[in-house]
Amino acid sequence: MNLLAALIFFTRLPFWRLKEVPSACFKRVVPYWPLVGWLTGGIMAGTLWLAAQVMPITIAWIVAIVSRLLVTGCLHEDGLADFFDGFGGGTSRERILAIMKDSHIGTYGVIALIIYFLLMVQLACLPLLQLCIMVFCGDSLGKLIASQLINVMPYARKEAESKAKVVYNRMNGYERVINLMGGLLPAWLLLPSHLWICCIAPIALFVLLVRLMKRRLQGYTGDCCGATFLLCELAFYLCFISIYRCSCY
Repeated sequence: MNLLAALIFFTRLPFWRLKEVPSACFKRVVPYWPLVGWLTGGIMAGTLWLAAQVMPITIAWIVAIVSRLLVTGCLHEDGLADFFDGFGGGTSRERILAIMKDSHIGTYGVIALIIYFLLMVQLACLPLLQLCIMVFCGDSLGKLIASQLINVMPYARKEAESKAKVVYNRMNGYERVINLMGGLLPAWLLLPSHLWICCIAPIALFVLLVRLMKRRLQGYTGDCCGATFLLCELAFYLCFISIYRCSCY
């Protein structure tokens, strides 16, 4: 039931039609976030593979990026923009939270999205198979790393002030196992051993983001989770492409 709640919460696909999910389940969706990555990453990789059969890989890659935006409803990208608006324009904890809750996008958010998508588009220089593997592994891994926010920090708002009206529960032992398996299994099955070092970059970035949030926000928000996922995923991609290209020479 919690997995179904996660699929409903993190995608715009009509999983809600399958069964009514109790509201309490939405407090426990984060441990299953990497498993949702199997779906979103799989759709992205599958779209890329199919589109590349009839299009140049650069265009196919853009189509694949758009496919995930449609499936998730730009949920994480909205968080990325709000995160940069808040931390870029806010001078106090209260001001950061107020800016992040504002539905309007500001200069910092626009610039962050432009830079993010410019970097994403450049990844099309990889061979098709490697790009598909990277995307499928990176989606789940990025969500695994970002999901640890709920274990290391408190929620920065009151539940009534949350955009989604949900405050996630910290993971229990069973959920930690599910979380780790969901995030690491694709990489363990598909990544060559010399590319496992790519996992260091997103972990290091996560540590830096946690320090920033603790210092300026004393906690996390849903926007922080979305931004952390995209930034950690991007760090994995950039490290992957760097090591892959170096190993080819």
